[in-house]
Amino acid sequence: LFPKSNATPSLLAHITTAKYVDGTPLHRQEAQFARLGVALPRATMARWMIQAGGEHVAPLINLLNEQMLASNLIHMDETTVQVLKSAKAPSADHWIWVRASGPPGERVVLFDYDASRSAQVPKRLLEGFGGVLLTDGYEAYGAAVAAQGLTHAGCWAHARRKFEEARKVQAHAEGRARIALDFIGRLYAIERSVRERKAPLSREAHLELRQAQSTPVLAEFHAWLNATAGEVLPQSALGKAIAYALAQWTKLTVFLTNVAVPLDNNRCENAIRPFVVGRKNWLFSDTEAGARASANLYSLIQTAKANGVEPHAYLTHLYTQLPSATRLKHFEALLPWNVKATLNASR
Repeated sequence: LFPKSNATPSLLAHITTAKYVDGTPLHRQEAQFARLGVALPRATMARWMIQAGGEHVAPLINLLNEQMLASNLIHMDETTVQVLKSAKAPSADHWIWVRASGPPGERVVLFDYDASRSAQVPKRLLEGFGGVLLTDGYEAYGAAVAAQGLTHAGCWAHARRKFEEARKVQAHAEGRARIALDFIGRLYAIERSVRERKAPLSREAHLELRQAQSTPVLAEFHAWLNATAGEVLPQSALGKAIAYALAQWTKLTVFLTNVAVPLDNNRCENAIRPFVVGRKNWLFSDTEAGARASANLYSLIQTAKANGVEPHAYLTHLYTQLPSATRLKHFEALLPWNVKATLNASR
């Protein structure tokens, strides 16, 4: 990938996997290489990661983004990242925005860096999308939905989490919080019964089951929320949990009319988790270019994992083939689902 360097595909894949899968910062990798008698400065590795994750994989990221925007459902979430050298103070929060979409076998997970958490970011990332957006209750997503005429679905896991917090911090409210948790648990039990069937349900039958079984639960829960809202302090943990559920109700019930919409945004949260774990070790990005490159490399790794492709093997193949990729069909052939059979056959 880098002529006249010792950056072989397997070495690049090792460094990338160590940092973005195993969470091993480059300074620790430098020490590990030194113990093996290899002088490989962290500055050199950082430069390789920025170049590989920036210009070299950009065509693949663009293809994955096009595929995502053509889907009918996108999950979206965001988390913080620290960037030392930018227009903002070194201690200020920057943001990694994560999107997930696609059917089994062609899952897409994309990470995007931006210094801002404003509504302009989801508007930019969702430009050209025309389906359902599934998120938590952060208002910036609502602005993007309104601007582009999207359907906005809500996350029951976030609603459940607020009642679980109320149960833990308000002993006197534990009984009421448990009632709410039971309602939500019944919704999940209905979906679990569908997954556990020996013979899978058709999409039409699944939607009919939701409307027949989940609708009564939701009606009872909504009535309970409205009745209980007037009996608790609005600023209490339980009061806030009830207010959140009521404010999100229209979004939380989208799954009743669209079988493609799951109950929660866990797919996106699961994709974010490796980034959050890695962030505890490598702590920050030095520059915005580094943050963007890292986002791209996380995108490729998490997309590979989502499609059952082992990341180190995928990156080795990718770094081997990228120097000779010059046409669209060459880059399409390097998408994780298109190399899965080749990689499996070689193992």
